[in-house]
Amino acid sequence: MASYSTSDFKGGLKIMQDGEPCSILENEMVKPGKGQAFNRVKIRKLISGKVVEKTFKSGESVEAADVQEIDLAYLYSDGEFWHFMNNETFEQIALAEEMIDSPQFLMDGSEIFVFINTETELPIGAELPEKIVLKITYCEPGLRGDTATRALKAATVETGATVMVPLFVEDGELIRVNTKDGSYVERVKEEK
Repeated sequence: MASYSTSDFKGGLKIMQDGEPCSILENEMVKPGKGQAFNRVKIRKLISGKVVEKTFKSGESVEAADVQEIDLAYLYSDGEFWHFMNNETFEQIALAEEMIDSPQFLMDGSEIFVFINTETELPIGAELPEKIVLKITYCEPGLRGDTATRALKAATVETGATVMVPLFVEDGELIRVNTKDGSYVERVKEEK
């Protein structure tokens, strides 16, 4: 089985931890003044959905997860399951909400990455791309000239989710959102 060293760690890498496939969310290399360097890693368990923090000694190896990643398009939700389709084979897959990372940002046709256990060939989880572009459907008007503070206001995006945005952002604008924590990243100019 393949393995990864701590020097290979990066966001999105799939590893085995506690007998469960996991996805690395964040990796921080720490070099203390005294003692051995280590990696502080935040991982999401793909089956249970739990997010945990682990530390690994520098140079330590971990087993690679036996997971296949496929790109699917979001179709609809029937209240119980979320339905996705492979645009090449037209095969459809239904997933429970707890298997999907950040389902509040899904809209028709959204791209999503579904993880399939290669042994059982069953889906074990799904993630949206790290950053997506959404249109603001409603937000309160900001105060003109109030850019000195880092004040935020609530904005509703086209999926119905609420994102905290700076005061200068207005109705109808496109914004980039980080799907991992639901935070505002930047405004996006409309393509013509």
